[in-house]
Amino acid sequence: ILLVRFDFPNRTVWATPGGGIDEGESDEAALRRELREEAGIEEFDLGPLIWTRTHHVPFGRGRWDGQTERFYLVRTRPFDPAPRLTWEQLRDEGVTDVRWWTAEELEAADALFAPSRLPLLIGTLLADGPPAEPIDVGV
Repeated sequence: ILLVRFDFPNRTVWATPGGGIDEGESDEAALRRELREEAGIEEFDLGPLIWTRTHHVPFGRGRWDGQTERFYLVRTRPFDPAPRLTWEQLRDEGVTDVRWWTAEELEAADALFAPSRLPLLIGTLLADGPPAEPIDVGV
């Protein structure tokens, strides 16, 4: 699985590439844009929606905000990530690394993942294939 590292002031988290959807943009168009920007990939097979999650984030002064994420299965030929955005632009978004992980590396890692149970989710996906309906994977 291809993951990006986000370095926040209080923690580091590895997550799938992706980001916000621009107004009027479809999930597929946003996914293609984000994968191009963060990983440099243009050609891939877009599979089904496999997971969802809603994540609430506290902001200052008692405000709350969050996001709803949709995870799609993407299949591609092997490639070395080469983001189209500059590393300065990526760092402005908190991204400091992009790399491939094996299932074994996920299981052995002492790292925070988003979603938090990503190693288990990947293991299940590899063993059982994509779910018939998207699974809410929690935080």
